[in-house]
Amino acid sequence: MNQSVFTSAQSLVRENEEVIVNDNHWVIQAEDLTKVYKMGEVEVHALRGVSFQIAKGEVVAIMGPSGSGKSTLMNIIGCLDQPTEGEYLLDGEQVSNLKDDQLASIRNRKVGFVFQSFNLLPRATALSNVEMPIRYAGVRQNLRERALQSLELVGLGDRIDHRPNELSGGQQQRVAIARALVNDPALILADEPTGNLDTQAGDEIMHLLLTLNKEKGTTLVIVTHDPEIAEQTRRIIHLRDGLIENHA
Repeated sequence: MNQSVFTSAQSLVRENEEVIVNDNHWVIQAEDLTKVYKMGEVEVHALRGVSFQIAKGEVVAIMGPSGSGKSTLMNIIGCLDQPTEGEYLLDGEQVSNLKDDQLASIRNRKVGFVFQSFNLLPRATALSNVEMPIRYAGVRQNLRERALQSLELVGLGDRIDHRPNELSGGQQQRVAIARALVNDPALILADEPTGNLDTQAGDEIMHLLLTLNKEKGTTLVIVTHDPEIAEQTRRIIHLRDGLIENHA
């Protein structure tokens, strides 16, 4: 890892460590979450009673080996799935028992996703990709201006008309980050955000995410298997066998 970028990223985390918390500042409140998948007569317990809180402005990593439940937990946090039992409040809103269309609305307003594989529309320009969450929200006013501002925020104001195949991997991930930020969500949920990038591009993406967290105060949760990535966050939640093993 590029030492100067790593040191800079660590300094950003340290500056974020003084997070003022009260009952009105929790972005994630999870209480005794369970998730059971039924496969015929077999029940698979992916989560076995997970409880934790994440404050506004925190940078938190979720780690765990394969089968630990971290992907299941990520899906619940991101309102892509619901727990079998337990309570989940996202930015103060109870989302545990919502219907699919209600979850989709909350997801679009409250969560910005950054995926390992970027998940950009291949035939759309960078600007059009970033406009998509605004369109899904039913907003038409200042659509282009908001998307352009988001791309400028990640340093791609001069690449707005480029399609994904005309951008490097690092640039594509920047477009994905701009898309995640454009609706000003309460939470950025990043799933292995550097997994498809080389070391330098990965370092730059982590530095960008931490800088945006510092400047905008957006809560950042990173799901990763990479300890070097996790060490750059303020707190690490370790999962094993569907339970929280410890908070580092």
